[in-house]
Amino acid sequence: MSRRILVIGEPSAGGHLSGASLEAVGAALRLGGGAASVAGFAAGSTAAALAADFARVGVAEVYLTEEPRLDSAPLAGFVRAVATAIAESKPDVVLVGGTTFGRDFTGRCAALWNAAAATGVTEVTESDGGLRFRRPVFGGRATETREVEGGRAVLALRPHAFPLPAEAPVASKPHPIPLPELPPVLLAPHRAGVEAVTTGSGPALGDASIVVSGGRGLRAPEHFHLVEELAASLGAAVGASRAVTDAGWRPTSFQVGQTGRAVSPQLYVAVGISGAIQHIVGMISSRVIVAINSDASAPIFKVADYGLVGDLFQIVPALTSEVKRVRGIA
Repeated sequence: MSRRILVIGEPSAGGHLSGASLEAVGAALRLGGGAASVAGFAAGSTAAALAADFARVGVAEVYLTEEPRLDSAPLAGFVRAVATAIAESKPDVVLVGGTTFGRDFTGRCAALWNAAAATGVTEVTESDGGLRFRRPVFGGRATETREVEGGRAVLALRPHAFPLPAEAPVASKPHPIPLPELPPVLLAPHRAGVEAVTTGSGPALGDASIVVSGGRGLRAPEHFHLVEELAASLGAAVGASRAVTDAGWRPTSFQVGQTGRAVSPQLYVAVGISGAIQHIVGMISSRVIVAINSDASAPIFKVADYGLVGDLFQIVPALTSEVKRVRGIA
């Protein structure tokens, strides 16, 4: 049974459809059985650009609320605009990328729509007239499977758990959605500015398909260049353990873990990280985990798919050199 699916579009920093939203489109196309069952939603000053991005991957039907005030309004206002689109499009399922925005949106939308809700979803399929989905629980120590009778649900998909859709350009069919009447308090805030956090020279930590993180095993801040050089050779983002950021070796924006960033790359390389549970919670959903540590009993090896026990000061430069050779990097 094909389902009617509404995908919530979240803009990237450049004003285009974010990678997480594109992954949600890919999941929707498979679950809905094709583009005819999928619609998009976009709001704010970038709504028209997002609609064009939806059309580029085969989603022609897009519900738009072109209201710039929603750019900086509280999420409660955005969700009410989505509720109007839901009333018109009549979806069975609403999908959103599992970003900070997406996780917050999921609960609010489900409560307003009276639907089931789940975040961190890594798989979603049909199930005897209902919907079955899987997601990690207990800090990644287990995976649960849930079923929703009837399938009415709002799901936030874990980043990098679903492939991107292929480009299949179609003519966009926008459906303007007027901004519903909102309490003045929901339109009062205005964004005064945006300040970029300090990151490495590679891709953004939250969006990267490969992440290389360094820990206290590097011994001193001047040795962190080993992590950065390996990351550069792989085209990866650079992360760090809390011990590193607490010591001031790198800014807190590099931190991966329970009190830092949660990442879900295709490959996660932990260099000199022992593997405290606070760190593991933030990277356990990585598809492949490689650990490099001199302590064979370090907890990180319990979750790693591949482990290298030895002196990181010998292993990491050798690994970087080999990656450069294979990739033809000078």
